[in-house]
Amino acid sequence: MTPPRVIAINPYHSADLLRQMLGRDGIAADVHEGYGLALVSVWVGLVVWCDGQYFWWRTGWNAEHHRVIYAWHPVIDPERAARRISMYYASLRAMQSISELT
Repeated sequence: MTPPRVIAINPYHSADLLRQMLGRDGIAADVHEGYGLALVSVWVGLVVWCDGQYFWWRTGWNAEHHRVIYAWHPVIDPERAARRISMYYASLRAMQSISELT
């Protein structure tokens, strides 16, 4: 399903709001911008992209169709997007601890 188009907001501003919302849940993240996009680096394998209309992040792999599965959320609701990302972050943390990464 293709997400509907919404009014664009500054990608960096939107990504920084998301970072702040994640921080409320105790999740540290970094924001990077360039080429009209902003990225929120959350965890190994969890980077949230923002184009000023949507946040999107990789949630899996479809082996049958050989393609990545993404979740998306409108930037006009960064609080709910942060809740969804926080849940996915928790599942990633449960599958792979920091000690396994070093």
